Amino acid sequence: MVSSRAVVMAIMVLVTVQWLVFAEGYPEEDLVARLPGQPNVGFRQFAGYVDVDSANGRSLFYYYVEAVKEPDTKPLTLWLNGGPGCSSVGGGAFTELGPFYPTGDGRGLRLNSMSWNKASNLLFVESPAGVGWSYSNRSSDYNTGDKSTVNDMLVFLLRWFNKFPELKSRDLFLTGESYAGHYIPQLADVILSYNSRSSGFKFNVKGIAIGNPLLKLDRDFAAAYEYFWSHGMISDEVRLTIMNQCDFANPKNMSNACIYAIVESSVLTEYINSYHILLDVCYPSIVQQELRLKKMVTKISMVVDVCITYERSFYFNLPEVQNALHANRTRLPYEWTMCSNRLNYSGIDGYIDMLPSLKRIIQNQTPVWIFSGDQDSVIPLQSSRTLVRELAEDLNFKTTIPYGAWFHKEQVGGWVTEYGNLLTFATVRGAAHMVPYAEPSRALHMFSSFVNGRRLPNKPDLKSSTDD
Repeated sequence: MVSSRAVVMAIMVLVTVQWLVFAEGYPEEDLVARLPGQPNVGFRQFAGYVDVDSANGRSLFYYYVEAVKEPDTKPLTLWLNGGPGCSSVGGGAFTELGPFYPTGDGRGLRLNSMSWNKASNLLFVESPAGVGWSYSNRSSDYNTGDKSTVNDMLVFLLRWFNKFPELKSRDLFLTGESYAGHYIPQLADVILSYNSRSSGFKFNVKGIAIGNPLLKLDRDFAAAYEYFWSHGMISDEVRLTIMNQCDFANPKNMSNACIYAIVESSVLTEYINSYHILLDVCYPSIVQQELRLKKMVTKISMVVDVCITYERSFYFNLPEVQNALHANRTRLPYEWTMCSNRLNYSGIDGYIDMLPSLKRIIQNQTPVWIFSGDQDSVIPLQSSRTLVRELAEDLNFKTTIPYGAWFHKEQVGGWVTEYGNLLTFATVRGAAHMVPYAEPSRALHMFSSFVNGRRLPNKPDLKSSTDD
């Protein structure tokens, strides 16, 4: 008969072994035990800092969440929001595709049943320094641009993998939206360059996907005004003036007539959410007052909480939330905001053409998906679809899937086309600039297909599931 002492010793050994495995593979100090007001879940969360320049005190904040099921076998997906200068933790993680959304009183969290951690482990990074809780002790670091941002992200990832060595060999997907149309292709470019030089560790990049991406600014800007006009948001006269008088490739050559027409068209953004033209707007003065009074202020439009950005900001600025996330360790002299007003980001970089970077990535046999919510007027699908087709032509790719509908269960999820088995363009019906925010179920279906190497279905399937 086994003695009680032997049983106790066996348990202690087992606990010690489990702790050593945990400590070796994951940073225990970054483990998020529980977020304030969080529902009970079975997956782990980690958050904290990675120093990318110790000499100058430059450090990036991250939030990592494991997959709901089988995290040890699921891939790793990096998500970056755009701006430039907007938070991927606030945007991607707590507004769009992460496991939680803030509650209407700004003091708790509710479960996102369509979180992308059903299909993958997820990593969100506030980048560059000066965004969210990421910071530098050298103020000149806030004068930044694409090159320094991407180089810092490379250093971040290398050092983050040292925190999480068990994830080094995982399939890695690079994803994001908006100005991540610059971040992600350039990051993939420098990673592939790093891999070619490295005799040791190599990133296992399996694909990139970018939603409503800024790829070629002059084309994307012009398409925005065409979208305004096609949706009845500006007059024929304003559209014709912009078409004939605006040279978006050379902004210094803008005529006065062009500037006046743009100003006239911008008035509509006071009452219309240009990132999702069908949603109602949330009025900040009212919602902020209600949050201070501890009232529920959630305002629903088309089953979407249009006040979520204010609820999120209120939640992130609670001291107990920052403590739980191991955030704001230097006690920054300003509140957390979704998009930074401290950065002096290079405006010239916005004009860099991303198609050559995408071409190099595809030539390296890395699949690329570009997806667009069809209710976005900021970077509309028309420009993205055209640019993807031009990229395919430059690569001499044949059309492998003709443009047509794809389905989520019994409904049309959007439209899709594929070139050369490596380049895909897909729309998400009813979504907008932030695709997972507006159409979470269809977005999860698309993302699950992407990371699992499946094409989007071209016919209805009543048995299909987003729980991939």
